[in-house]
Amino acid sequence: MQVFNTNSRIIVTCNKRLSPYLVKEIEELGYKPVRVFATGVELEGSVNDCIPLNLNLRCASQVLYSLGTFTAPTPTHLYNELVQIEWEELIDVMGYFSVTSVVNNEHISTPLFANVKVKDAIVDRIKEKKGVRPNSGPELNKTVVNLYWQGDKAEIFLDTSGETLSKHGYRKIPGKAPMLEALAASTIMATKWDQKSPFINPMCGSGTLAIEAALLATDKSPGLFRMNYAFMHIIGYDEQVFFAERRKLKDKAKKQVDFKIIASDISADAVDVAQRNAKTAGVDQLIEFHVCDFAETPVPQGEQGVIMFNPEYGERLGVHSKLEATYKRMGDYMKQECKGYSGYIFTGNPDLAKKIGLKAARRIEFYNGKLDCRLLEYELYEGTKRQDKKEEPYQF
Repeated sequence: MQVFNTNSRIIVTCNKRLSPYLVKEIEELGYKPVRVFATGVELEGSVNDCIPLNLNLRCASQVLYSLGTFTAPTPTHLYNELVQIEWEELIDVMGYFSVTSVVNNEHISTPLFANVKVKDAIVDRIKEKKGVRPNSGPELNKTVVNLYWQGDKAEIFLDTSGETLSKHGYRKIPGKAPMLEALAASTIMATKWDQKSPFINPMCGSGTLAIEAALLATDKSPGLFRMNYAFMHIIGYDEQVFFAERRKLKDKAKKQVDFKIIASDISADAVDVAQRNAKTAGVDQLIEFHVCDFAETPVPQGEQGVIMFNPEYGERLGVHSKLEATYKRMGDYMKQECKGYSGYIFTGNPDLAKKIGLKAARRIEFYNGKLDCRLLEYELYEGTKRQDKKEEPYQF
C-alpha cells in the first residue's frame, strides 16, 4: 500500500469557524481545495503531500489521509471491513499505534468501544500476516489511525499529524487562560494587519498574539518547532522528503522586521512568561515588551497599524463592575491614543462589549473552546470623522 505516493482524499481539520483562514493557507501552499466546511477543508493528495501541510499550516488541527469508506451498520461490520485493510504494509510489527475516532452510531455508547474494535482489527490482521502483535495505546506520538463513523457510513484515515497542529510548540509556559495558537493566528489573519506596520498587543498575557504576529511577519512556520509527526512512523516514510521541506521553511524565514511589535502587561510575571515563550519561538528580539497598565502601552504615532486586545471575558451572566470599567478604558484608550490604527478586541462577553463605547465596524465570529466569541473591529479615525453618539441596538 504505497500511501506516500498514492492520491486519496485528505481532510485537514480545524476548530469551528477557523476554516476561512485555513483554506487561505492551503491555497497559498498551492493546493486546490475540493470542499470547505465548518471544521475543515477537503483536498486530494498523497501522504507526501501531507508533509508540507503539517509543517506549514497555522490554523489546522489534524491532517487526515483517507484509506477508504465503507458501510458499517454495526461494530461487527466495522471490524470485518477493517480487517481486510493491509495494515501490515502501514504499521511496523515492532512499532506502536493509537486510534482516535468521531462516532455517532446507535450501537456505540462510547467512542472508546469503537476504538477497541479498530485496534482489534488492526492487531488481528498484522498477527495473521506477520505472526507478531504490534503495541497500541493512547499516546499520539507514533502511528495514528482515525475513524469517522456516522450512522452506517464509516471512513478510516491515517492521521498524519498525531499530536494536534493547533499547538505550535513554542509555548512551554502557558500562563493564565492562554489563547490556543491556531485561534490566535486565525484572529490576526482576520484583521486588516498587513504584516508591515506596527502590531500592538496590550494585556499580552503569555504572549501568544504578539508571538504569532512576529511569526507571521517573519514567515516562520510551526514546523520549525516540531520534529515528530505521525507520518514519520508509517511504513514507506522517506525522511529526505521531510528534511527537504523543513529546509524550505528555514530558507524562507526572515530574521528581522522594520516595524514595531509591542506587547505589554501589568503583570511582571506575565511579561516574563511571554518573553520566555518568545525566546523559544526565536522572536524575542522582534518584540518590545513593557510591564505597565495597558493604557500606558506606547503606540508609534503617525502609523496605520493594528492594536489588538484579548481581555478577560468575565462570567457571561454576571458581569463584574471592575471588568466593565476596564472595557470602557480600553475604548477610551483606543480612541485617544491609537488614532489612525485599526483596533480589535476579542471577547466572549457581549454585555462587557457594550461598555467599550465605540461602534464596531465588523464583528467576526470565532469560538474559544465552546464559548461563542467575537473579534470586534474599530476604525480609529484621525481628523474630523467622529463616532455617531446616537445609541443603536447592539448586536454581538
